[in-house]
Amino acid sequence: MDSGALGPAVFDIDYDQEIERICHGLLETSKEFRRRGAVVAISGGIDSSVTAALCARAFGTGKVLALLLPEQDSSSCSSSLGQLLADHLGLQCLTVDISPTLEAIGCYRMRDEAIRTVFPDYTPEWKSKIVISGGAKGGFHYFRLVVQRPDGELLERRLPHKAYLQIVAATNFKQRIRKTIEYFHADRLNYCVIGTPNRVEYDQGFFVKNGDGSADIKPIAHLYKTQIYALARHMGLPEEICSTTPTTDTYSLDQGQDEFYYSLPYAEMDLALWAHNHGIPAAQLAEAIGIDVEQAGMVYADIEAKRRATTYMHSGPRLLETVSEILTERQEGSP
Repeated sequence: MDSGALGPAVFDIDYDQEIERICHGLLETSKEFRRRGAVVAISGGIDSSVTAALCARAFGTGKVLALLLPEQDSSSCSSSLGQLLADHLGLQCLTVDISPTLEAIGCYRMRDEAIRTVFPDYTPEWKSKIVISGGAKGGFHYFRLVVQRPDGELLERRLPHKAYLQIVAATNFKQRIRKTIEYFHADRLNYCVIGTPNRVEYDQGFFVKNGDGSADIKPIAHLYKTQIYALARHMGLPEEICSTTPTTDTYSLDQGQDEFYYSLPYAEMDLALWAHNHGIPAAQLAEAIGIDVEQAGMVYADIEAKRRATTYMHSGPRLLETVSEILTERQEGSP
């Protein structure tokens, strides 16, 4: 492939055919599981919005429950965009504020305790986020903690590993509590829980084990985010959703996914993963996205490093001895 061919066109697919294929898969898998509908947690983001739209087409709007599960650090636009989507699709939508549960379980307290080991003056009135550094430039990955004082001043320091682990462990409560609520409603209605990861998230382990990584069906995990944006427009979703910028919506400060986890913005990350998967030399990737060859090689190395590091994330429970009476025809790698 010449470098001129490495661009957005590599993601072109027949979207009508893809919609039909995914909807067929949703219906067939739900029948296999003896479930009769779908529960989808929506956030106003592109992945959950497209997933909900696909479920509405597959099951019919009367057999899809949309859940909005905000908490105190959620962006205010998440709920408004999520409600806009539900109204657009004609879905029943329930809103459950999970802040009281997170408060009771110690999520915010344990996060703030870890932050205060770096910024002793930190109080709950401050805002915070974690950003990643190092890996895309050839060094070891390390994390920085960014906080904002009530007067607007931003402060930033390198985050020690112990504090990083506690902050992440505490914030992971958010995804795990949400998933608990999703499964309550799925059990109540005899529905499937539908996961919303895209291909890069699934490949690179960008999810919480037994949190947003847990689902009965993951219908868009084979699609790159570029394709999901195109699918949203093809399906006629509201422009406010089609033009959203990917965020983690986990920390109180605005945080892009590339700040926290990936080495590139989503469109370039899509192209890098596609190129790596198709054996495209780093030099061609470098020319296509406007970086130097050395950095492109580092992006490829970072993709492989994340695959190795997230083996645990994709692994389900391991049996120490086979139970021969219980065998599955298909093995799903992620929890």
